[in-house]
This record gives sequence, structure tokens and C-alpha cells, in this order.
Amino acid sequence: MTPEEKLAELGLTLPEVVAPLAAYVPAVRTGDHVYTSGQVPMVEGKLPQTGKVGAEVSVEEGRDLARICALNALAAVKSQIGDLSKVKRIVKVVVFVASAPDFTAQPQVGNGASELLRDVFGDLGVHARSAVGVAVLPLDAPVEVELIAEV
Repeated sequence: MTPEEKLAELGLTLPEVVAPLAAYVPAVRTGDHVYTSGQVPMVEGKLPQTGKVGAEVSVEEGRDLARICALNALAAVKSQIGDLSKVKRIVKVVVFVASAPDFTAQPQVGNGASELLRDVFGDLGVHARSAVGVAVLPLDAPVEVELIAEV
């Protein structure tokens, strides 16, 4: 089953590539790797939720938003390679979580992105990961995800 077929089986479709918020591009291919810029959870040009995880945003909501970020990252990857079947492996994922001062469950939020990538690519989607808490993200997004894919 192709990654796109797997997405359809999960009831998901890849969105349009999110337009950059500043002076950068959504993804860059160099050699056999694609590096995405940080992807916020934009849906049809808007953030469905803003604020800090552990305050205005629950862990469960943060996980769902991280999943949206991962979908946006996959759209950016596809824009560079044309077909997600060309992905040999998801190598690394970095999850930034806008966190309330006492919030420490960043890894659980990041699981929203990691589990989606595993579900779409199987063992090839299992990756190294960092999940870090930050004070604030662009547009007051609760989560931002970037990834590196081998193609």
C-alpha cells in the first residue's frame, strides 16, 4: 500500500503546502534527504487553535495539532519529490511545544506526529525525535513540527 493509500485508509488527505510565514521555503531537497521547515498546524490557511499546551490547550488537543503539523510536513516533502512512495525513511522529527511554565509532557504531544508517520510509513516511519518546550511559537501556535526524510 502506498503512503497516499494509507493516508486515505486513515481518512486523511494531504493538504496544500502551507505558505511560508517569512523568508524561507517549506522544504529543501539536498542529495537524498528532504528537510522541512517547521510546520505549524494550519488548516485551510488558519490555525484551529492557539495558546500554550498545559494552559489553554490540553495534551490531547496538542497531540491532534502535532498530527496536523506532520501532515503539513508530508505535503512539503511531497512538493519536493512528487510521490511519497519515494520516501525511504523518516529519519528525524523535531517537535516544538509552546508550553505553560510547569508543563512537562512534550513527548506525549509529539506522539501525535510520530504515530501518524509510523501509521503511514510503517517501520520506515519510525524515527529519532526531539520534543522540546518553548515559550512561544509563530502566530501563537501550540505546536510546530519539522522533519528530515531520506528519499
